[in-house]
Amino acid sequence: MNLDHYSYFTSNDFKNYEFYSIGPKGRIKKAVLFTRVVSESTFYNLAFGDVDPNTALLDDTVVTNNNDRDLVLATVANTINDFSDRYGNYFIYAEGSTPARTRLYQIGIASLWEQIDINFNVYGFKDGEWLRFEKNVNYEAFFVKRK
Repeated sequence: MNLDHYSYFTSNDFKNYEFYSIGPKGRIKKAVLFTRVVSESTFYNLAFGDVDPNTALLDDTVVTNNNDRDLVLATVANTINDFSDRYGNYFIYAEGSTPARTRLYQIGIASLWEQIDINFNVYGFKDGEWLRFEKNVNYEAFFVKRK
């Protein structure tokens, strides 16, 4: 993907990413973590949020409002691309910590759709089933897989 995004740092195993959001609220450390759902599984969970400055743990409930949403979401999209470059065709599952956050992810996917659709199949979970992603449809969760 060729999206404007923040520079990020990655762990040696390319499963943990960190970057800084920069805006009116200051410089805020963010993290994206890819964790295998079950040993030997082809599914990874994507966790994303702010890094708590006191505990160094990821907090996926905080609302930063640093006026850089699109840049932050594009950075997360780029970490998915980077992870997939390293690991191949795993399924990557994402769900917001709240329905509002899941909706935010949906807005991000829709706004970047032309770039995402080139390399990834995206599915949304709705009414108990996984469906191909469509704009303007509300989903409960998502998964992506490289084409």
